[in-house]
Amino acid sequence: MYLAIREATIAVLPHAGFRIVHFSVQSNHTHLIAEASGKAALSRGLKAFQISAAKHINAAVSKRAGARRRGQVFADRYNSRALTSPRAVRHAICYVLNNWRRHEEDRAELARHWKVDPFSNGTHFGWKEREEMGLLYRPPSTYLSLITWLPKTWLLREGWKKHGLISVYEVPGPARRASRSRSKARPRSRSPIG
Repeated sequence: MYLAIREATIAVLPHAGFRIVHFSVQSNHTHLIAEASGKAALSRGLKAFQISAAKHINAAVSKRAGARRRGQVFADRYNSRALTSPRAVRHAICYVLNNWRRHEEDRAELARHWKVDPFSNGTHFGWKEREEMGLLYRPPSTYLSLITWLPKTWLLREGWKKHGLISVYEVPGPARRASRSRSKARPRSRSPIG
């Protein structure tokens, strides 16, 4: 499914006025931050992404199941919100790239030693720890990263940094009570704005 969605990010590259800047694939949905020249460009770009993703996902499911699958994959809706302040942009980036920590997917046996979500564009993001640690995640040689654009708007390129760089360990969203086992496992910082 990841590769099918990756192909859809490639398919929307030529859409004028629409750029996916940050992206993550969750178990049953996706999160993305896009720049668009207007509401019509946003709508066209997201529609193109959904159509392409549906085609690629249906093809992958058909191949695996041995029977052709067709039809809709995504609901006919998406939640969009204009990001108009540096704080809102920082919060959104943290939410998209660290959502796997919010859902505790980073605690799975397979992911215990991962610093970033490999199902996001976080492998290429300028994390707070990158200055100290250098390479945060070395994907396997067969890994294909998600295709995203470099941001063009000031808010997505620089403005959000006014509120501090994002840590790979931040858990987005409202603070929740940590269980005893969670607090012993690894220190988890909370987003100062979540």
